[in-house]
Amino acid sequence: MADSLINRLIGSIDRVSGFFGQVASLMTLLACVISAGNAVMRYLFNSSSNAWIEMQWYMFGAIVLLGASHTLKLNEHVRVDIIYSAVSPRARLLLDLAGILIILLPMSIYLAWLCWPMFWISLVGGETSANPGGLLRWPVKLLFPLCFTLLALQGISEAIKRVLMLQGKLPVTIQYEKSLQ
Repeated sequence: MADSLINRLIGSIDRVSGFFGQVASLMTLLACVISAGNAVMRYLFNSSSNAWIEMQWYMFGAIVLLGASHTLKLNEHVRVDIIYSAVSPRARLLLDLAGILIILLPMSIYLAWLCWPMFWISLVGGETSANPGGLLRWPVKLLFPLCFTLLALQGISEAIKRVLMLQGKLPVTIQYEKSLQ
């Protein structure tokens, strides 16, 4: 029963991260289309808007922030390669678990907590960009607490997986490719 509940929890968190990873992928395409459209409008028709430029910035931010938890899920995040590549798979699991519990979870929870008031004040105050034709600020400010909450959730999923792998209840499936540099 407990194993089933844990597997459902891990699966649910992984699906949420996967969803936001897909959103980040679609935003990449949309940002490219908007960027190209804005360039065409500017150079061919001598017309542009600050809103389109700001929308690109928002999307670039969303790509990174919404894709972070999915990147963690795929085990493609940044780490200290010189140490990680020199140790056994079991030691890698222990390093991952320590990093998640000591650094990732406390940092993510703290930053989500710090970012929430910034978003809320912007939403309630109807904050907009100071640029003429600029956009509302609260949607982009929502990305910060959302990102760190998603990272914390995916960190919980990854920590559980590492514990289960260490116990032999899950196969060791962490892929790691040594840096080419």
